[in-house]
Amino acid sequence: MAGATMVLEQLRGGSKLLSEVPERLQGTVPARVVGYGTTPALVAESPEGPIVGYDGQGFPAAPGFGLALVEDSAETFKGVLIFDIDPPRGYPQLGMVVSGSASIPLYGMRVTWGAVSDPRCPLFAALDTAGAVAP
Repeated sequence: MAGATMVLEQLRGGSKLLSEVPERLQGTVPARVVGYGTTPALVAESPEGPIVGYDGQGFPAAPGFGLALVEDSAETFKGVLIFDIDPPRGYPQLGMVVSGSASIPLYGMRVTWGAVSDPRCPLFAALDTAGAVAP
């Protein structure tokens, strides 16, 4: 929860928002709803941007939004963090996060990774080579 809170604090500043889709936001990516564990999510392309298919616990029907997180120092895509609060207004929308018939907007931002994730308690669990959450 602390990492997600730090992400929201960085988001409110608005200066690290992404206006383009991160290169590595494709295939199977780590995703999680705040308060739940990491789930592999499948990314598909659409004319309106990427669609992140989430099939895990806690998906918000509405309100809610997803954030594609990119480490600011290395420009490395880390995963999609999903919040169950009102989405920000006026930010560039990159795509959608969907689960079943529910969908929420997807935004993106650069984060200071060391401030939001700790190796002892990472924001996202690692995925194995098959796209499953590694033990």
